[in-house]
Amino acid sequence: MSSNHFHNFMKVEVVPPNPKWVEEFKAESKQIASVMEKNIISIHHIGSTAIPGIYAKPVIDFLIEVKDIRKVDEHSAAMVAIGYEAMGEFGLPGRRYFRKNSSPGIRTHNVHTYEVGSSEITRHLAFRDYMIAHPDAAQQYSELKRRLAKKYPEDIEGYMDGKDEFIKAMEKKALEWQTQKQQP
Repeated sequence: MSSNHFHNFMKVEVVPPNPKWVEEFKAESKQIASVMEKNIISIHHIGSTAIPGIYAKPVIDFLIEVKDIRKVDEHSAAMVAIGYEAMGEFGLPGRRYFRKNSSPGIRTHNVHTYEVGSSEITRHLAFRDYMIAHPDAAQQYSELKRRLAKKYPEDIEGYMDGKDEFIKAMEKKALEWQTQKQQP
């Protein structure tokens, strides 16, 4: 039995694009900003709910750039007070991860916090921006997720593994695309 067997029972559901996701991101960002205060440089909407017109798990992903990653730990209690679980690095060095559920097993928000200059920030934003700029690639991603959700309705690990290859290939393209964009 794997240590994270609990995750395998999370229902995998992808739903049609919802314009409310952006509003939800904005509203929650205000709460997070009031908690983390001056340490925050910026709050980005990432993940599939940030890409217009595609199917997604209805979970809002936040990428937060902070001045000092260690200071984030001082805000853990305040994050808990607004409904988050503080998960620490959760397997990714240099990250602080918080998650919020509306009820057991129903995730609504993921907050990924990195110190300014982290390559993780670059990677996440490049992927998002590439997808927004290339609707054809975004639709491929959308279709893939719908297929995987049908194939693995009860198995989040299978679903994540199924997306992995596509995401890695797109991230590579996205980083190349971004580098080209920045050249004069």
